[in-house]
Amino acid sequence: MNTRYKYFFSFLIALIIVGCSTKKDAFLNRNFHSINTKYNILYNGHEALRIGLEQLNANYEDNFWEILPVEPLKVDEFALPGMEADPDTSPKEFERAEEKAVKAVQKHSMLIARQERNNQIDNAYLLLGKSRYYSKRFVPALEAFNYVIKNYPRANLIHETKIWHAKTQIRLRNEEKAIENLKELLKDESIKQKIFEDAQSALAMAYTSLDSTDLALYHLNKSVLLTIKKKVIAKAMITKKKQNVEKPQLSTKNEEQTARNLYIIGQLYKQKNKIDSSNIAFNNIIKFKKAPRKYKVRAQIETAKNYIVKNAPVFGKEILQKMVKNRDNRKYLDEIYYQLGLIETTSNSDKAIEYFKESLLANETNKLQKELSFEAAGNYYFEKAEFATAGAYYDSILGITESENSKRIRRLSRKRANLNDVILHESIAKNNDSILKIVSLSEAEQTNFFNSYIEKLKALEETEKKTNKNTGSGFLSSIGSKKSGNNSGKWYFYNTQTIGFGEQEFKRIWGNRPLEENWRLSNKTKLNFQDNNTVVSDDLQKIDESNKFDLSYYLNLIPKEQSKIDSLKLERNNAYYKLGLIYKEQFNELDLATNRLEDLLEFKPDVSIEAPAKYQLYKIYKELNNERAAILKNDIITNFGSTPYAKIILNPKSLLDNEIKNAPEKEYAQVFYEYKGNKFDAVLEKTELAITKFEGHSIVPKFELLKAYSIGKKEGLEAFKVALDFVATNYPNTEEGKKALEMIETIKSKI
Repeated sequence: MNTRYKYFFSFLIALIIVGCSTKKDAFLNRNFHSINTKYNILYNGHEALRIGLEQLNANYEDNFWEILPVEPLKVDEFALPGMEADPDTSPKEFERAEEKAVKAVQKHSMLIARQERNNQIDNAYLLLGKSRYYSKRFVPALEAFNYVIKNYPRANLIHETKIWHAKTQIRLRNEEKAIENLKELLKDESIKQKIFEDAQSALAMAYTSLDSTDLALYHLNKSVLLTIKKKVIAKAMITKKKQNVEKPQLSTKNEEQTARNLYIIGQLYKQKNKIDSSNIAFNNIIKFKKAPRKYKVRAQIETAKNYIVKNAPVFGKEILQKMVKNRDNRKYLDEIYYQLGLIETTSNSDKAIEYFKESLLANETNKLQKELSFEAAGNYYFEKAEFATAGAYYDSILGITESENSKRIRRLSRKRANLNDVILHESIAKNNDSILKIVSLSEAEQTNFFNSYIEKLKALEETEKKTNKNTGSGFLSSIGSKKSGNNSGKWYFYNTQTIGFGEQEFKRIWGNRPLEENWRLSNKTKLNFQDNNTVVSDDLQKIDESNKFDLSYYLNLIPKEQSKIDSLKLERNNAYYKLGLIYKEQFNELDLATNRLEDLLEFKPDVSIEAPAKYQLYKIYKELNNERAAILKNDIITNFGSTPYAKIILNPKSLLDNEIKNAPEKEYAQVFYEYKGNKFDAVLEKTELAITKFEGHSIVPKFELLKAYSIGKKEGLEAFKVALDFVATNYPNTEEGKKALEMIETIKSKI
């Protein structure tokens, strides 16, 4: 027996040794190397590729607010020969997959008489190309695919290899060649369904790269409609009656890509304002049972958004509210609540801000959605003219954004900077209005006014004393005491020791803050006479606590001198005029601009400010086709005939003729000399007026740049950067715009 086993094992070893040879074209050799290649080296290589793809997809996040790319692979820059991806950007598993592919070729290739006898080597080269492709090394990947196409034209994987070859050419910006090759491939009617779908997707990818939206849309539709068409024909042949054919369900060999293609189709149709076609695409995703949930949920959201476009927000709201109730959608609640908030803004409902807050609380990881929710909330408050609150929401965006150089963030940053001026001038207008209103009261009315206020202060103090007596050290303590007799619970609010530490830490950072809206803002108006719609200015806000119940103290704060009262009026009038300009020029809020300028005229301002205010109103009403434009036009011509505004109205076609023609350069020179003399306040005021006066003239960018320099001198580098950004964004093709861009880069390096 022992001798027999020895002979058997010796024979087996001899067969293995003979089979190991890659130079002999025998049945044993071919199968030995084929099996070893497929089930050993390539198996491990494909596993490494699969794990690498999982890691790559885990780190990739689609931006569903933009048109999705056909292939979810982020390529930061154009790949050229010799360029290799940063090792940190691609998973290491792709390197391992490449190593396995190379090993398979080196150890098991059977190239005999110029013909490959191992039928797995083309698979090894395909794996090699894929691993290089996903590592974003497109030139080496193209070499691997070219080798297969040239040397293995009848390989089983030749069609798949040709698609990968075309995709690599697209990445290398050789779209025309890729399109030509793919169309040649599609002429073969024997290709399998998956190859057809992938080829159509690759064609859509090529046309997207060429910005040919219509052709991209055509091929995306072809990639998802083939299976439905085949199924209809098959059922018709069986039943012999088309009318009895059931409505086919979408089936595909690649559920992820099909769902993605359908979503892109919906996006592109929406972009072309074909809302019904867009809804059909999104509904196909919703009905597609095997579609990944991220596409299904967002398809429902997009359908709801389409109802808003079609002026049927009620139906969109109904869809979203049903989605909120579905527990499977918890991951997407931030996006759903955001859309509900946008719907509520169409009816100017206060419910909108509640939805935006719900959106912010729903998800901590989706930073882009948080930015959008903060922005929507800020816009909501901006529309309500609550500019300080709007600014706080915009600040939140600038604090978390990771795309500071994007157009959206730069535009928002500029809007936030402009809000500083709005907040300042609105504060001046309200404060001075309040003081002047109190000044206009008789002594008896002033006494009654402040007596009423003192009574409110006393009542408020009594309420606070009772609250503190009942709740101990504050509202945090009351929460901690909810669980009687247990002060060591694991939850924060059940552990009184932890609560006490947290409360002390809160007071250390923030001090004593009342439980109210906007508690973070320490510099809030101390006197807010809501009954009289009056807010007292900074002069009256600085109240000595020891005198807060003393009537004479408040009466003595009221300005008595006529010069000071006149100064308050002038300051208020200038604030109203500047607000009108800011709302008109920087925010295009014509209603707000009109309100401020009309209010200004009610105050009977000085002629120097009355004429430009009426001119600005004339321009607004003319744009709105309001009949008041004609009244203001006659007023300016009749009563302010010597001003430039009357001359502009009388001769709009030759706006800068005669003396006005040379005025811009002269005025710029005068303002520039004032800048040289460090008179920055005067420069800011005069550049504002000049920009308005010479609107449309080539001199305007010069005034804008000079204004930016003055802001920089007054307010520092950060403010200078924001002002320069405004010039660079609004006048990009002028010398001043280019200069502003250069200065921004210099400032960035300094900061």
